[in-house]
Amino acid sequence: MADTTTPDIIYTQVDEAPELATYSLLPIIRSFADAAGISIGTRDISLAGRILAAFPEALTADQKQSDDLAILGQLVKTPDANIIKLPNVSASVPQLVAAVKELQSQGYALPDYPEAPSSDAEKKTRAAYDAIKGSAVNPVLREGNSDRRAANAVKKYAMANPHSMGTWSKDSKTKVSSMSDGDFFSNEKSLTLTDAQAGAAKIVHLAADGAETVLKDGVTLPAGTVVDTTFMSAKALDKFLAKQIEETKAEGTLFSLHLKATMMKISDPIIFGHAVREFLKPVFEKYGEELKAAGVNPNAGIGDMMARIDDKPEIMAAIKAAMDERPPMYMVNSDKGITNLHVPSDVIIDASMPALIRAGGKGWGPDNKEHDTNCVIPDNSYAPVYDESIKYFKETGALDPTTSGTVQNIGLMAQKAEEYGSHPTTFEIPADGTVKMIAANGDVISEHNVEANDIWRAASARKAPIEDWVQLAIDRQKAEGCEAIFWLDGDRAHDAELIAYVKPILEAKGVADKFQIMSPAKATRQTLETIRKGESSIAITGNVLRDYLTDLFPILELGTSAKMLSIVKLMQGGGLFETGAGGSAPKHVQQLVEENHLRWDSLGEFSALGESLKFLADQKNNEKARILGKAVDAATQGVLDNNKSPSRKVGEPDNRASHYYFALYWAQALASQTDDTAMAKHFAPIAEKLATNESKILDELAAVQGKPVDLGGYYHSDPTKTEAVMRPSPTLNAIIG
Repeated sequence: MADTTTPDIIYTQVDEAPELATYSLLPIIRSFADAAGISIGTRDISLAGRILAAFPEALTADQKQSDDLAILGQLVKTPDANIIKLPNVSASVPQLVAAVKELQSQGYALPDYPEAPSSDAEKKTRAAYDAIKGSAVNPVLREGNSDRRAANAVKKYAMANPHSMGTWSKDSKTKVSSMSDGDFFSNEKSLTLTDAQAGAAKIVHLAADGAETVLKDGVTLPAGTVVDTTFMSAKALDKFLAKQIEETKAEGTLFSLHLKATMMKISDPIIFGHAVREFLKPVFEKYGEELKAAGVNPNAGIGDMMARIDDKPEIMAAIKAAMDERPPMYMVNSDKGITNLHVPSDVIIDASMPALIRAGGKGWGPDNKEHDTNCVIPDNSYAPVYDESIKYFKETGALDPTTSGTVQNIGLMAQKAEEYGSHPTTFEIPADGTVKMIAANGDVISEHNVEANDIWRAASARKAPIEDWVQLAIDRQKAEGCEAIFWLDGDRAHDAELIAYVKPILEAKGVADKFQIMSPAKATRQTLETIRKGESSIAITGNVLRDYLTDLFPILELGTSAKMLSIVKLMQGGGLFETGAGGSAPKHVQQLVEENHLRWDSLGEFSALGESLKFLADQKNNEKARILGKAVDAATQGVLDNNKSPSRKVGEPDNRASHYYFALYWAQALASQTDDTAMAKHFAPIAEKLATNESKILDELAAVQGKPVDLGGYYHSDPTKTEAVMRPSPTLNAIIG
């Protein structure tokens, strides 16, 4: 599907449910855009696409794929960028390995993922694969800061059609448990680089025996960059996890671990592995050597572990015995016995915690019933957000979606700001000693005494993105006139450096009285109280909190975070328009394969498309694009007002039917507008054909449901097969073209 020209708008090719939906929606978009002389191209940033682009030497000429992520990475640094970015897979190791195996089965001669590389060739292969893992896409494309909010139409619909909310009890045992010391929060050091310190820094490990190892050289940072360094103590982590396992059992709740092993691709899988080891401690103590010989890596989860030892009944029995002795675990799929610790990418904190909070603090246990839960979030940097939310709802009861206000977010993320634990400056420490980060001029930026297996990381936020972030906040507050809070903790090293930027800018602009600066815990309570009153609040946050809050509040307000309007104003003048979260996408694919019903809601895509077209109008002085964009807004409103979003149940209208109605309302809006008579004349017969053939089109879409389908692959589906599945209405196809 990917092409190589630079079109007016680029629509990203991704994975799972959003990609399946693209096969149905993109032909509609292209057909309508073509009538206005607007070209819509694609670039492949899917996991499979990124893998293929990384190994050209292993592929035939016909199989080779361009590095579309790198191409887009250059485009976002130009004023001409106009990209609609759908949610992509941020791969954990199990996902990466599965994708590689699938591509190999399709005839791509890719190397295996080397779990324990020994030769130089294996190390090179491992480095290429590691560059694909985790949040590899977002840092490249996000050359601007984030403006995320619920579109007015979406918010109004949610208030009029409220989603279900669980009931909170004051006696709920659900809680958040975090480390009080030895974590990233407590060990953090931060400073802002001077002119003299700017340039290529290095990170050095000095072992207790005097051996010096350069962990990373050439970390180029300009003056004014806020640099953070910190570490998590492995011993403190293990002690904390052991305590939580015992406390959970004593309190009679579910044990649950909440991390972000996708975005924080280096640090969080290691933390996850510690939890697996601690939960199955008797097994690892007795069978450690056998497990190692079988290639077991706790970081990959219990599921991978059991697959490697399924021919060893004694160890399998020991695992069952150990789990029977432990507290019951929060389940990903209780019917299939998939636990919280099965796969590192199955429980992602920004999706799992809001879902649990929405459900009244309940999680699903192995008995397929709901229970109170111990939410274990080791690092205490942002755990207070969830802790305060749970405490608040215990006191006040659940939020009422029919009356609640809304929370917008302005997020600092440009130029890889605050990329914690996901980049090449995160390390599992090999031996006791000291880690130093040394500036270009020789100044020691930071120094930490560490022990073997500790997790050390550095991150940064540059001056220009910080200043742009503050200005974006000022602009949004002026536009909305509502409460605006910088979620910054003056007692945290990094946040103190950011506050030193924020306050002078606000004062210089004469708007200091329009903003508050509060710790995440205090800001959480303040914001919840604000929206309970039906008022709005703007949360101005760093990168990770942006991710967390733009799931938490939408899931409480709207029932989902997939319907958020997400605009990234690129610092060089272009625009990146994101379409919402894809956390539930795997379940959607499963349902499609089994029942030929896709419940993915493309509302995020509709919202992004409207903004992209209106941006193009301003960017290229293209009034036809503006007319198309306004008509998209009308069509989106029509889908909501007429309840044409996808149903969850097979046999009822799904994603494809929703796209039909979007096309119908879009064509009707264009046919009825008076700003461009030629466009109105063009779309009038299309609108008529779509309307008069409504029953026939819906019958054709409904007729295919209820039977399994073959897509030819999960991570790398067959385009012909997938198009046939996603465009099953000959009548609609003939009208659209």
